[in-house]
Amino acid sequence: MSDGPAGAHAPTTDVINFGCRLNAYESAAMRELAAASGITDAVIVNTCAVTAEAERQARQAIRKARRARPGARIIVTGCAAQINPAAFAAMPEVDRVVGNARKLEPASFARATDGATDARVLVSDIMAVRETAGHLVHGFEGRARAFVQVQQGCDHRCTFCVIPYGRGNSRSVPAGAVVEQVRTLVDNGYGEIVLTGVDITAYGADLPGRPTLGTLVRRVLRLVPALRRLRLSSLDPVEIDDALWRVLAEEPRLMPHLHLSLQAGGDLVLKRMKRRHTRADAIAACDRARALRPDTAFGADLIAGFPTETDDDFAATRALVDECGLAYLHVFPFSARPGTPAARMPQVPGTVVTARAAALRAAGAAAHARFLDAQLGRAVSVLAEQPDLGRAENFAPVRLRDATPGRIAAMRITGRHADALQAERAA
Repeated sequence: MSDGPAGAHAPTTDVINFGCRLNAYESAAMRELAAASGITDAVIVNTCAVTAEAERQARQAIRKARRARPGARIIVTGCAAQINPAAFAAMPEVDRVVGNARKLEPASFARATDGATDARVLVSDIMAVRETAGHLVHGFEGRARAFVQVQQGCDHRCTFCVIPYGRGNSRSVPAGAVVEQVRTLVDNGYGEIVLTGVDITAYGADLPGRPTLGTLVRRVLRLVPALRRLRLSSLDPVEIDDALWRVLAEEPRLMPHLHLSLQAGGDLVLKRMKRRHTRADAIAACDRARALRPDTAFGADLIAGFPTETDDDFAATRALVDECGLAYLHVFPFSARPGTPAARMPQVPGTVVTARAAALRAAGAAAHARFLDAQLGRAVSVLAEQPDLGRAENFAPVRLRDATPGRIAAMRITGRHADALQAERAA
């Protein structure tokens, strides 16, 4: 998706963003860094490497940007660029390739347009990075909610995942910098903040005193009392700390919506993935959350067609949708990433992978419809994302009329139409 239109007229710097919420945060930071560096005619493509399809879309966007902006400098960065810089540097449309370790350094953008030949590829060893600085972002163009990076990288090595090679090892942003960033965004009018990272439940293990994600959340809410709504990005179900469970139970400003990195529902497949949880752990996490906060809604990442996955293994994953009460699914057909252990395992035929992904999406759509039907009559607060669409506390989509994006209003759910709720303002 693009955070800015790649128009062919005004000499502006546009950012085309792919992938996760962390990339969205970094794209906003790069927009400000590019402006501070004086770049006025460029397109920055922030790539994702989670699947082969994500990389294909990035290459397609690069070619399209060159056709639309023939005179602009095209700078490619992000995970795909970090992992395989030569492939992007070989594209005739690309002027510079900047690695993840360098993309938030002002000097990278200053050099990106100075014509220096040694600056064509600015990619360094991501595994050598030991710290993650908090970058002060003042706003997110075209977005009603704001993202704040609290953590970067991952110490785990799931057999299917290439992201640690694009992001490096886990490192945390000090709590003071997180609070400062949240306060700045709230002061600039954002009513909802999302804390994001690659593996945010690993937060704090590398910081003095080893704070946890739960203690960080508590500190943000205490020190920024004007913050109305706080969300969390994807969580590992067995790494949710006790402090975070307590905050979920006690703090209404922490939204009752947990997105879990589940990936599969069968224990043997989870073991081959090198995940840290079992099927029972996933179910227990959902049960515990509902016991503490009955209105909690759950999302999950699920992979269809992981190598060696049998019909029974897939059935276990599909059944997990109902057993955990998952309302929001991100379904990924397995994509073998070069250099990962899973790429060397016996592969499931592509037609089977496609069929299983479709079946999971259908199960997810049915579960989402049941979840929406259960909201009828409820009083909710809704953040307007667009003039005609907003999100309730549990992330349920709500149709609106001529709303002002960024505003939060009290409403009552009156019905459902297709995949969104209908509502009227509460009396």
